[in-house]
Amino acid sequence: MGDKVTVISTSPSEKHEAIENLSVDSFLVSRGSDQMKAVMDIMNGIIDTESAMHPLVLLIGLLKTNGKLVLVGALEKPFELAAFSLLMCNCPFLGIGGMEGTQEMINFTAKHDITADIEVIPIEYVNTTVERILKADVRYQFVIDIGNTIKTTQ
Repeated sequence: MGDKVTVISTSPSEKHEAIENLSVDSFLVSRGSDQMKAVMDIMNGIIDTESAMHPLVLLIGLLKTNGKLVLVGALEKPFELAAFSLLMCNCPFLGIGGMEGTQEMINFTAKHDITADIEVIPIEYVNTTVERILKADVRYQFVIDIGNTIKTTQ
């Protein structure tokens, strides 16, 4: 859709997949604070899908004034974020939620043929899934098949 897309990850090993399979424009390792500082104030928006605890202040620093940070990862604990960081960023925070917002997002992705790699799990696997999220043993987003009706291709 004409936007420049950057994947931000703590794992340098994910670079090849991000560039080859997801066709992103660039890849940024978030563990290297020098690399993060070199690209401060460049992004109009960030969609944060990480479900493990991570420092938001690094992401906030990447946003341009009035940039948007959308949090879609479900975390076990609330974020820790210094109030000063929020005062300096001048950006609204958006969270995805509710039926109307979720349906709007689904309609948008369908209209623009945006897809995602997912891992379909049966409802009986939910507790194991939570354990995997806490261990950061998650490669793709989970989709819970409550009625066991989705046929997987694996």
